Amino acid sequence: MEPSRSVLTSPALQRYRQIRSQTERLAAPLSAEDCALQSMPDASPVKWHLGHTTWFFETFVLERALAGFSPYRPEFRVLFNSYYVGVGARHPRPERGMLSRPSLDEVKAYRASVDERIEVLLARHDGDAGMVELGLQHEQQHQELILTDLKHLLSRNPLYPVYSNERDKNRTDADALQWRGFPEGVRQIGHSGAGFAFDHERPRHRVFLAAFRIADRLVTNGEYLSFIHDCGYERPELWLSEGWDARVAQNWTAPLYWTQQDGRIDGKQFTLQGLRDIDAAAPVTHVSYFEADAYARWAGARLPTEAEWETAAGEPRSGNFLESGHLHPMCGAGQFFGDAWEWTSSAYGPYPGFRPAAGAIGEYNGKFMVNQYVLRGGSCATPESHIRASTRNFFPSAARWQFSGIRLAQDI
Repeated sequence: MEPSRSVLTSPALQRYRQIRSQTERLAAPLSAEDCALQSMPDASPVKWHLGHTTWFFETFVLERALAGFSPYRPEFRVLFNSYYVGVGARHPRPERGMLSRPSLDEVKAYRASVDERIEVLLARHDGDAGMVELGLQHEQQHQELILTDLKHLLSRNPLYPVYSNERDKNRTDADALQWRGFPEGVRQIGHSGAGFAFDHERPRHRVFLAAFRIADRLVTNGEYLSFIHDCGYERPELWLSEGWDARVAQNWTAPLYWTQQDGRIDGKQFTLQGLRDIDAAAPVTHVSYFEADAYARWAGARLPTEAEWETAAGEPRSGNFLESGHLHPMCGAGQFFGDAWEWTSSAYGPYPGFRPAAGAIGEYNGKFMVNQYVLRGGSCATPESHIRASTRNFFPSAARWQFSGIRLAQDI
């Protein structure tokens, strides 16, 4: 069906096309083999991400809006369902890398078919506009996951393949760490006002904060290397008990992707640009909550709470995001957004008054509010339009494959 002129000039359609095409551009440099592999149960193949984000629009937008709806292929309802128990059966997550069929070409055809039907809805101003926006925000989350999952996959290849040829930005020495102080008082956190926000960012509510101070930048690779040289990975007094057990069981001796020769750090790290020298001034990334907490103890500080982080961050956002094309953290004082997701000491849980949505879509966030910690600020792989001061990310304490870093805080 030929789109009408009104469709071509529709802001909603322009945004839909921009975000969907951004996903396809991320996959464009990859071979069919690259897109099919899965390096660990927590990661997914690029081909699955392409299918799942399309499944979301088909299941939660088209199926609800179209009379006599017919799916592209009924089997895809199972293959590309992630964790929505209310929708039905799901293919096991650890086995997504075993799906040689459907082919990458068929997944691309699936995307094109769903896109065509979504465009018709947008032209008619039909369907659930809020659900379309949720689908786009969901796709932006998977754009970041495509890059983080791919980085883990390529790191397992001894050839250290290059995904992006983006050259390093001009390197500068990190500024001396400065502290910003905040007096005690009642603050408000959470999303308010116009614009999109996920359900777990609401409702906006009051919190009391004791006086605190927070670092004006992230911990750097050079600073983290000092922690390593001071036997930080060998001193159990710095570690939470579960963190120490994880460190021993998984033999952590440095951040993920730092390479070693004969058991010694060799000054290199794997990046999406291949194997590169470690930039001492750049933010340290790919550390778990346990490593971040241990470093903070060693430094005579602590991790901020998410309320402290949001209070200090404010708006507007600025930083190194996906759109820069760099796909690697850079040093920058004074910014709270971009480069690396920042671990907080806050357990991921509901805000006062939180209620999940009815039906399967209510499974989006609420059912994960246990055994996770909150991260804030976005990373170099996060789309800039996806981030707000109230954005909450969450991962298990031992997760390392995301672009996760460290900002310090202290009591006053």
